[in-house]
Amino acid sequence: MGKTVFGISALVLAMSSSLAFADNHAFPKGKVSLETCLQAALKVKPGSVVKVEYKLEDKTPVYEFDIESSDGTAWDVECDANTGKIVEVEQEVDSADHPLFKAKLKVNEADARKTALAAYPGEIIEVEYEIEQDGSASYEFDIKTKDGKEIKVEVDATSGKIVEAHQEFYQIGKE
Repeated sequence: MGKTVFGISALVLAMSSSLAFADNHAFPKGKVSLETCLQAALKVKPGSVVKVEYKLEDKTPVYEFDIESSDGTAWDVECDANTGKIVEVEQEVDSADHPLFKAKLKVNEADARKTALAAYPGEIIEVEYEIEQDGSASYEFDIKTKDGKEIKVEVDATSGKIVEAHQEFYQIGKE
């Protein structure tokens, strides 16, 4: 419990100092605290929070927590910052060669990158490989756009289509 309390305090401190990352972009305000969402996320997937992101999904502010469970599994848990409810849980795998990802793979990463960058020109600064709640696989690209925004773009690894795209306002923790 001590680590969790320390972690919450560190995240809140980092979050308050990170508001500058929103610079001149409209920063969405949520109705519930980071702590409320963090507690909800850790109830769903207990473990160590290694990263927190704040983004806007269809006009809804969302906290995304990257949690490493005690068995080493990585999870992305999303919490609606207006309600405090968990809205999505995805397993993050280390590469497209992971058996769960590979089982759904029909579109290679190079082609998925082209699709994402065609829709959101800029530079890919991070890539994640995710297993969605329904078992599908997707590439998640963080793209720094030419106007200075950061967009998270998910490309389905089976169809090659963009399934989600959202603006990210800040990230705290490991890349």
